[in-house]
Amino acid sequence: MSKKKKRKQKLKNNIQNSVTIPAGTGTAESRILDWLDVYGLDRDSMPKDALSEITYYTCIKTNSEMLGKMPLKYYQKTKNGTIQPPMTETLRLLDLRPNEYMSATTLKSWWEMCCGRWGNAFTWIQREFKPDGRYGGKYVVKGLYPMHPKNVSVVIDDKGIFGTTGCVYYQYTNPDTGEQVVLNSDDVLHFKGWLSNDGLLGLSIEDVLKANFDGSKAASSYENSLFKSGLTARLVLQYTGNYDEDRIKEIQRKYGDKLTGAKAAGKVIAIPAGLSLTPLNMSMVDADFANIRKYNSLQICAAAGCKPSSLCDYSSSKYASSESEALAYLDIFSYRLKMYEDELNAKLLTPKEYKKGYRYKFNEKAVLRINSKEQAEIIGTLMDHAVYTTNDSRDILDMPHVEGGDVPLINGAYMPITEAGAAYRTKKENSKEPDKDGGENNENSNS
Repeated sequence: MSKKKKRKQKLKNNIQNSVTIPAGTGTAESRILDWLDVYGLDRDSMPKDALSEITYYTCIKTNSEMLGKMPLKYYQKTKNGTIQPPMTETLRLLDLRPNEYMSATTLKSWWEMCCGRWGNAFTWIQREFKPDGRYGGKYVVKGLYPMHPKNVSVVIDDKGIFGTTGCVYYQYTNPDTGEQVVLNSDDVLHFKGWLSNDGLLGLSIEDVLKANFDGSKAASSYENSLFKSGLTARLVLQYTGNYDEDRIKEIQRKYGDKLTGAKAAGKVIAIPAGLSLTPLNMSMVDADFANIRKYNSLQICAAAGCKPSSLCDYSSSKYASSESEALAYLDIFSYRLKMYEDELNAKLLTPKEYKKGYRYKFNEKAVLRINSKEQAEIIGTLMDHAVYTTNDSRDILDMPHVEGGDVPLINGAYMPITEAGAAYRTKKENSKEPDKDGGENNENSNS
């Protein structure tokens, strides 16, 4: 037995007595996988997180970044049109810093990531009573704190334990101390995926595509094994004569390391007379491996609502321009935006504010980037039709206001459709007016 085999066998025997995970700078999962390699076990057989599948990771990243970079607007619908009310404390939290630990962009990205991975995202609304006058007052939002979906349980009070039958409560368990807190439904922002069995809790993409993920992981393991072996297929070593088991194992040991593996690639190996090598080649092209992997990736991409170009696959893009493709992706993502807006308006606005027309809405136009020429044409057209004022256009271009720029401008030749042709009718009537002698004007008559 070689020294390498003896050392590996000794390590395996020591597993029964003591197990230690080598310290390192990597994550806990990577240290466990390193420990598996030390003891000669198959690290690919250990279950991995779904994010290790690159297609799924890219889709979660794309959707999360889309929501994170989209600004949230606060406006009011009035009889005179839509206006922008003054800044509120709640809007400041949603737009800048929801809590002392993260920014608004991070929180919004975390919402979408949780909805994709676990089907649900929970955020605690910290409120504080603010007195107003001698007897009155109101609750104001002081902070928004995320709660990991694994630590939240949804409870339906069907027996009226908390006073009202059928109400929904959220039980949060502190993972560090084990302390449990029951929160009212109005104090929790609950965002969910579109797929749900009961309408209360959403299902994750991982649960729906579990079989597809298993196939993708197996394909990745197969590719990794090929790279580790130097892209060398299995070999059959043929020999003449009758060899005992010890002699066969000795031949396998002697030539196995020299003929396979990345280190053996490109090297010339001397083989004694009487032995011959026969490679068992299986081309990945013949097995249609590349097309199968590509098709699985597109399936995951479609289920997550992402465009193929997010995977740097432009062969499947059928759009005339990148702007058209972005519009198509935004059309798919608009359902997610409506879900977020409904929950924010229901939990962060009082019934009185909602009746007055106050709303929260994501500005999806901020993520649509166009070139300078197209932007100038669009702004110019809207200004010509008095949709934008001069200062509105300068706001879009991040330029300061000018004096008199708040007055809408329009072409003076425009008129209502009911007045179309009025100038011709007036001219015709004027041509038929009687002259001083009592006759009618005739353009063809001589004076």
